[in-house]
Parts: sequence; C-alpha cells; structure tokens
Amino acid sequence: MDYKYITQLLERYWECRTSLEEENILKAFFSQKDVPEELLRYKALFDYTLSEPKEEVLGDDFDEKIMSLINEPAPVKARIITLQQKLKPLFKAAAVVAIMLTLGNAAQVSMNDEAPQSPVSGLNATHKGRSVALGDSAAIDTMQHSSIDAVGTSATSILK
Repeated sequence: MDYKYITQLLERYWECRTSLEEENILKAFFSQKDVPEELLRYKALFDYTLSEPKEEVLGDDFDEKIMSLINEPAPVKARIITLQQKLKPLFKAAAVVAIMLTLGNAAQVSMNDEAPQSPVSGLNATHKGRSVALGDSAAIDTMQHSSIDAVGTSATSILK
C-alpha cells in the first residue's frame, strides 16, 4: 500500500504548515492498529491524544457564576473600638519612656560612684544637712530628729 499522502503530510507537519484538519488525519492514521514499519516511529507522537484523559471543559454558566460572585456586596463588619484599645499605643510608649529613664538613671548612678559600696552599707548611713521633706511634714520622726538639723518652721503653722 502506498502511504505517499501520509508522508507528504508528515513533511508539512515538520515544516509547521499543516492545518488542524490535516493533523486530525495524521492522528486518525496513527491511531490504527496496522501502521507500516517505516512510519511506526511517529505513532507515539500522534497517538498521545488517545492515551491522555479528556480535559474538563468549563460549562456555559461558568461566567455567570463568577460574575455573580464578583458583584455580590461584601458584608461590612463594624468593629467597636474601646478606650483601652485607643490608648494602648500610648501605654506602650509610656512604658518605653519609663524603662529608658530607669536605665539612664541607673547608668548615671553607676558612673558617679567612685568606690563600690555594698547595698547593706547604705542602710545605716545618716545624711547630714537640710531635708526637703522635713519642712513639709507635720510630725518629725524621733530617730531622724537626732541626726538631722530641724528647719526653723514651727509645726503649728503647718497644721492650721
């Protein structure tokens, strides 16, 4: 049998000049059981469509379903914001400032100390000089009265 037409179609196929109908002719030819020996090497190339499963095609109503989903108004969820939620960034900022001031104060105190002192030695130390709190207090502590010079204000003027 002469397969001249199939050979010509194969040549045009390799040159990319075949139409879809001609490619379908080649697929139909190579899907047969009896293919000549010289064309058997091309059978796997054109027979792949039979072994692959059919692709799922979108239905006619696919566009309508997508458009209805797009055009649906999205539900708006209202959130109630409490005062605590509004002030939370301010609380965080205040905490950062407090930490920075504490660390700065601790660094300043540690830089000013010339000789290291034990924490217990500062408990028994007495301070000489004017006390800021002494003028404001109504009653003077008896232990401090002996070690601190009293300010010249009378207790009666404070208690008016």
